[in-house]
Amino acid sequence: MTDEIKRCTLEDLAELQKISIETFSDTFLDQNEAQNLQDYLNKAYNSNQLKRELENPRSEFYFLYDGTELAGYLKINTDQAQTETIQENALEVERIYIKSNFKRKGLGKKLIYKALELAEEYQKTTIWLGVWEENLGAIVFYQNLGFVQTGAHSFFMGDDEQVDYIMTKRIHRVEG
Repeated sequence: MTDEIKRCTLEDLAELQKISIETFSDTFLDQNEAQNLQDYLNKAYNSNQLKRELENPRSEFYFLYDGTELAGYLKINTDQAQTETIQENALEVERIYIKSNFKRKGLGKKLIYKALELAEEYQKTTIWLGVWEENLGAIVFYQNLGFVQTGAHSFFMGDDEQVDYIMTKRIHRVEG
């Protein structure tokens, strides 16, 4: 089976909303109060919010297919669409999620490589993301790909303030 990465459009809104809610819930339900999780899902993944994000020219969503099945997705931000300014000339990986039944197949790496490819294409010098301090598996995953912790910021799951580590990686472009 071959994997395919496809850029999302407004036509993908319903499918994007479905996979966003499913993967975020699967990842964080066990470590958070149900009401805080539901409040976050209602705010971050309602169709109006996702439509605004899809329409932002500085944000891009990509679906990852394992064969014909939607397995995960990626959201990147550049310039003013970034959730905060970490460094000048950076690309943010705001979301990267894989459905639970597709984890441990190397698909997350494929999405990170896609983000790195886009960072190079857009001539960015740094790629960064936020990862929950308690998501140890994800932290190790990013460290193994060359990301280092360079800071932290608050993230709100409903009314629960949590800490996300800021992890960055320099882009080493090869000049041709």
